[in-house]
Amino acid sequence: MNLESYPPLFSELSKSSNQQEYLSSDHHQKVDTIDSIIIKPVVQDSDPIPVIDLQSLSLDELGEACKDWGLFRLVNHGVPPSLLSQLQDHAKTLYSLSFQSKQALFTTPTSYFWGTPALTPSGAPLSRGPQKINWVEGFNIPISQLSQLQPQHPVLASFRLLLEDYGKHLARLAKTIFEAMAMKLKLDEEQSKSNLSESTGNIRVYRYPSCSIPDTAWGIDVHTDSSVLSILYECEVGGLEVLRDDEWFQVKPICNALIVNLGDMMQAISNDNYKSVKHRVKLNKHKERISICYFVFPDEDSVIRSSNYKPFTYNDFRAQVQEDIKTHGFKLGLESFKLY
Repeated sequence: MNLESYPPLFSELSKSSNQQEYLSSDHHQKVDTIDSIIIKPVVQDSDPIPVIDLQSLSLDELGEACKDWGLFRLVNHGVPPSLLSQLQDHAKTLYSLSFQSKQALFTTPTSYFWGTPALTPSGAPLSRGPQKINWVEGFNIPISQLSQLQPQHPVLASFRLLLEDYGKHLARLAKTIFEAMAMKLKLDEEQSKSNLSESTGNIRVYRYPSCSIPDTAWGIDVHTDSSVLSILYECEVGGLEVLRDDEWFQVKPICNALIVNLGDMMQAISNDNYKSVKHRVKLNKHKERISICYFVFPDEDSVIRSSNYKPFTYNDFRAQVQEDIKTHGFKLGLESFKLY
């Protein structure tokens, strides 16, 4: 473990004694509860995550996966395995740089963050206090502004080209999947056009350090995504866990497959027929984990209408989430817009 490449707090906590002292204190969340509901132990022995084949897309199978899980594994998606492999390799190289180098390389409009995945619209981390530290660092990259990413490092120059190519593939996938969901839900075609905007596409590249006592800390704690869709690539090292019917399920990493999960916007758009899946990232005792996630949102001023929620735009939702995190330390999400 190259300690100089990690944020200072992670470097300090990488020592087993420091981890034990920090993680046995009140600085971590209880791992078996959420919203005051007792959660059963993680299901590890099976892999029930639904699989959707994009080349023979079934609307019924897609609808069931979105309704029952809010998540599915996507295969035959058309993203070249070589591109996925190169992205992973470049990410590892960039993360091996010193903490100070990463801060210097990823500046506006991109950003480098650590300790929290909650960011402002400009990409700055939202402070949630020391008790809410997540063991994660990341690069936040708006795809529409990739051309402004200054290649101050040779690896960064080629990484930008790879991200441009990847962004095009993921925009294609998001559009195809969303249109299929809209068809299954029988959404109004004109209204749904603004519910997914390619220009909002955003890529985050995450790294989670190894942790000698992983059962008492989280890479990212329990949350839902605010997006319409999130599309994840991970390979080799797992850690993603999803909640279904009060049970946590491990999502096993399968190289060259993608994981698609629905966010809060899709739940609202679907009038709660589809669900925004609660998920978290568990740390690995021996290995660090790198994952690459694409998020896409509605047009910022597009009004989302549902019989279950008061009308709101994504701008409204994002502003409320920012206020929630500053006030409560966590996101209330769609509950703030619910009609009772």
